[in-house]
Amino acid sequence: MRDLIQISPEVSEALRAGRPVVALESTLITHGLPHPDNRDTALAMEAAVRDAGAVPATIAVLSGRIVVGLSRADIERLAALPPGSVRKCSRRDLPIAIARGEDAALTVAATMITAHMAGIRVLATGGIGGVHRGHPFDISADLLELGRTPVAVVCSGAKSILDLPLTLEYLETQGVPVIGFGTDTLPGFYTRSSGLPVDVAVRTPAEVAAIITAAARLGAGHGFVVGVPVPEDAGMPGGRMEEAVAKATAEASAKGISGKAVTPFLLARVAELTGGDSRRANIALLVNNARVGAQVAAALS
Repeated sequence: MRDLIQISPEVSEALRAGRPVVALESTLITHGLPHPDNRDTALAMEAAVRDAGAVPATIAVLSGRIVVGLSRADIERLAALPPGSVRKCSRRDLPIAIARGEDAALTVAATMITAHMAGIRVLATGGIGGVHRGHPFDISADLLELGRTPVAVVCSGAKSILDLPLTLEYLETQGVPVIGFGTDTLPGFYTRSSGLPVDVAVRTPAEVAAIITAAARLGAGHGFVVGVPVPEDAGMPGGRMEEAVAKATAEASAKGISGKAVTPFLLARVAELTGGDSRRANIALLVNNARVGAQVAAALS
């Protein structure tokens, strides 16, 4: 595997020493936020992980090789590339990107796979993919990966552009526990609550670590959703967000946008419709989730 995966010296040393490491996905750099917000947010997430006592490992494919622990120069280069020039890489795309020697940004699913390969147990991101509104058979590979890869995903729930009740139903089918961190409801991504119940509510990173450890002892083999509400001063009213999401979703359907293009379109359009407020909430929750991810990784180590 050494010709396929490169682990940075800092991450490799931390893993050997049993120190906490947090995986960070890279699609926010190439598909989630515009430049320079993408660069600044990725670097802020790494800083938040370090401030909480862990080592960040942003993961991407560079020139056909999986890199676990991007350098600052790597992040800045990816962030500056033209939109649409980097492959958005999930499980099915990994062998394609590697075989063709491409640069690729990894989704939650692909980041889970590569984090597990490297021995990293915690991933921090904004929101997971899920079941798309009006398209119940359009299901993100993130949900299947959560059912078969033992990595805890610290996030603010599923992106609110999705069908959240159906997403929870699918997670239940996959046997994935949904843990509320400081909340008894699933966070609504841009909003602090979706109103939907979680499987268990916890208050401390140690409680999250205990559940993850119990699953490992059982040989369960599945991942976890650790739902963290967006910071209170950055959250948005649910009614305002629902109106923007409904409008953006209708526009996507009218334009025939589908597949990988749906989420980037919806996120960008919702940001326009909310005057940038949704983007500010997104950035705040990304950085906060990185911090919580580091706390959970520290408790596990």
